[in-house]
Amino acid sequence: MDVKARKTTSLIIGWVAVILITVVACFWAFWGTIENFHEGWWYPNLFERVGVMFIQYLSFPIVTVLIGIIGIRWPKIGGGILLVISAWFIWVFIVPKLPNMNTRALLSWFPMAWLPVLVGILFLFGRPQPRKWAYLVVAGTPLLVSIICAVEPIYRISGRIDDGNRGMRLVEGNGLKLIWAPAGPGWVREHSRSCSWQEACRRCRFLTEDGKNLTETPQGIWRLPTVEEAVRSMMRHGQNCKGRWDPEKKRATYEVRPDKESPLWDTNSGIIYWWTVTELDEENSFFIVYNGKVYPREKGTRLGSQGFRAVREVELGDSKLLSE
Repeated sequence: MDVKARKTTSLIIGWVAVILITVVACFWAFWGTIENFHEGWWYPNLFERVGVMFIQYLSFPIVTVLIGIIGIRWPKIGGGILLVISAWFIWVFIVPKLPNMNTRALLSWFPMAWLPVLVGILFLFGRPQPRKWAYLVVAGTPLLVSIICAVEPIYRISGRIDDGNRGMRLVEGNGLKLIWAPAGPGWVREHSRSCSWQEACRRCRFLTEDGKNLTETPQGIWRLPTVEEAVRSMMRHGQNCKGRWDPEKKRATYEVRPDKESPLWDTNSGIIYWWTVTELDEENSFFIVYNGKVYPREKGTRLGSQGFRAVREVELGDSKLLSE
């Protein structure tokens, strides 16, 4: 192969490496930005929110972009880094499971284990030119993806309503009228207090009338909402979203998309999922997301972002409790 042919081959290989690592960075930029505004943008001050965004949600695309830049500037170093990362991942996550893994399972690890090997080898032998355009593609494309993905959630979040009232709330509309528990054992708002479906049901049974304490004997006043009650109660900008639950299709629909707002949700809480009492089967129950979506989940699950808020029917004397 003559010199010109070698340069052309090296150029093509280099640009294939640039494109592949840019695709990976774009995926992480898309995922990180969406998840940041979905579950992460809740801390009390802007400094914490931005810090968590870059450390927890955008660190993957940032690291991927940096490796891409290193691979363009110093191909052997960049390629070596990718090969080391891949080898570590394979050793930790795949080798221990090899006895029970089939070909399909091995291929399923392609994005995390085998793709870095491919890109690393391509960087070792490829030389993308001009380098300034390669830098622009690797760094600029994920940034553009992140900006585009952030437009809608930033607009939506900036318009959220939070009246600061974490007490007992009467929520009515869409054919329902329910009392929702105040902050405390009947309304989990902290990651550390997340619990399983069984534990949520138990706490509701032992909750006092004012919703602020748990007793040693069952009270039978509070309960988890049914999935239909939760769907029909969802709100946005102080208005009911006209939600409907289809038990046959197991799907919720709304005239207006709900959001994480008062009076039901705490905008400064990391809890974005609530248990409902409605069971799919013996092992799974439905939970609802602040945006109104409904999914089944194993009853024993204890995610930091999942809690519950108890409800009960309206009774005489509630007006005094609601005013406290």
